[in-house]
Amino acid sequence: MPLIDLIDAPSSPLLLRDLYTDGDPGPLVGALAQVPELCEATLPFIGAALGPSSVSFRHKEIAILRTSANLSCRFCIDAHTVVAFESGLTGREVRALRECPQPTDDVFTDPVETALVHWVDAVSTGTGAIDASTSAEAKQQLGDHRLVELTVTVGATILLNRLATGLQLPTSNDTIAALAKRGYESFNPGTHVSVRRDGARRLEFRLSRAETPEHEAVLASPGNQKPGIGVAS
Repeated sequence: MPLIDLIDAPSSPLLLRDLYTDGDPGPLVGALAQVPELCEATLPFIGAALGPSSVSFRHKEIAILRTSANLSCRFCIDAHTVVAFESGLTGREVRALRECPQPTDDVFTDPVETALVHWVDAVSTGTGAIDASTSAEAKQQLGDHRLVELTVTVGATILLNRLATGLQLPTSNDTIAALAKRGYESFNPGTHVSVRRDGARRLEFRLSRAETPEHEAVLASPGNQKPGIGVAS
C-alpha cells in the first residue's frame, strides 16, 4: 500500500489532465500529481535524464538498474529489469547488475562498461570525494560529455529511488506481468545486501525504466519525446 493517496483520473488536477488521457499513468505520476506544479517541473527533467539521448540506451539502463539496485528501490528495480532487456542487456548482465554483492568485471568486460559500473557504484553508494583511480578511469573511458550525462542519470535515479521507496509506491500490474514473462518476481528489498567497491556492506533497494504506464507518462510528458521501444523493463 502506498503511503499517500495516488491521484486517479477523476481526481486529476486540470493542469495535469493530459497525462490521464489514455488512462492510469502509473503510481509515479499519481504521487507527483499531489503537487501539480512540482509534477510539471519534475517529469520533463526525469524524462531528459533517463530518456533517449546521445548516450546509448544500453548504457543508460546499466546506470539506472545498477543505481536502483544499490539503493534497493523495489519499484525502480522491477521497472528497469524489464527495460534492461529491451535495451539489449542479457539475462546474465541483468542479474549481475541486480545482485550488487557479486562483482561485475567478469560480466562487463568492455573497458567502457567496466568503467561505467565502477563510476555508478562510486556515485550511488559513496559519500564525499570519489577516489582518484575511479575518477580517472571514468574520464578516460567515458569522456566528459558522457560522464556528465550519466552522472545526472545516476542522480535522477537516486531521486526516484528514494521518492518511490519513501512513499512506498507499488509496482504496476503491467510491470509484474512483464517480469513474470522473464522469469522474475517483484524485488524483495528485505533480502538484499550490497557491497561497495571499498568493501563496506549496506542494505539497499532497486528501480526501473520500462515503457510501462509510469514510464510512458514520464517520457511522453511535455518537453520529452517518447522512445520507440516496446515493453518486455
